[in-house]
Amino acid sequence: MQDDDAAAQDDAEREAAVQRDAAEEASAFSHPPVDPDITVSYGDHPDQVIDFYVPREPDPAVLAPLVVVLHGGAWRAPYDRRHVTPFADFLARRGFAVANVEYRRGAAAPESNSVPIPAQGQGATGPIAGRWPDTFDDVAAALDALPALVRQKLPQADARRTVVTGHSAGGHLALWAAARHLLPADAPWRTDRPAPLRGVVALAPIADFQVAEKLDVCSGAARQLLGGEGKFAERLPYADPVRLLPTGIATTLVQGRTDIVVPQAVAESYADAAAKAGEVVGLTLLEEVGHFPLIDPAADACAVVAEEIAQLAW
Repeated sequence: MQDDDAAAQDDAEREAAVQRDAAEEASAFSHPPVDPDITVSYGDHPDQVIDFYVPREPDPAVLAPLVVVLHGGAWRAPYDRRHVTPFADFLARRGFAVANVEYRRGAAAPESNSVPIPAQGQGATGPIAGRWPDTFDDVAAALDALPALVRQKLPQADARRTVVTGHSAGGHLALWAAARHLLPADAPWRTDRPAPLRGVVALAPIADFQVAEKLDVCSGAARQLLGGEGKFAERLPYADPVRLLPTGIATTLVQGRTDIVVPQAVAESYADAAAKAGEVVGLTLLEEVGHFPLIDPAADACAVVAEEIAQLAW
């Protein structure tokens, strides 16, 4: 009887967590998209674009810090940068110049772009996560192109005070972008020195691929991003942030304690690995916050994110 009661309580708690997550997601996606002030290209592909948002009510005597936003969505094609445009606008209204980066997602071949993805316990069909190597090609190219593009198109921004932020899969890409100097020598994205960043603020990041796979984060998205089971182990050294430490770049993770999409354990694993590598990584844990409030301008958590960015940028 006690076992039955405990199981019933667990089921009730899981259902409550799912309902809370759905409500938070609905709130985050309820805001209308905010058009950028200018869109620039960093390549020839339609997804190789960056939206710039100028700081609202800027101080004419001081250039604004630049925040680079890498959106989430499990690296899957249906989720593009438009869903974080309210977040980008929120940051612009806080006085930042913002670069909202698009990159290639999903499968390169349309015929292979369908895999079974569970949706709240039920079967569903959805696009595969990421493209190898295109997703990484794009993020590297965008970050490399940004300083010149900012000088040409966003004179209100100070590229010397750049902070990269990203949510979920975008949090992974933010951590990866700051660690390119630690990639294997044969990686095409490797740089000779650390990126000139003030810091990284990774929001509920998929920061440890092996932990994420154990927890089935986003229905095996990390495994799909690396090309499937046969390529997963081989490509981990080129893609997994937890293996690219210490970066030498100030890094903070912001994580909701009630996140059921990318659970707290993933961020904690990254922070622990950083500590073992001799690097202190900040970990801000927010009570009664799930996955989506971190990018929801209507949520208090979004203001916390802006403050974490400000602490590194100014």
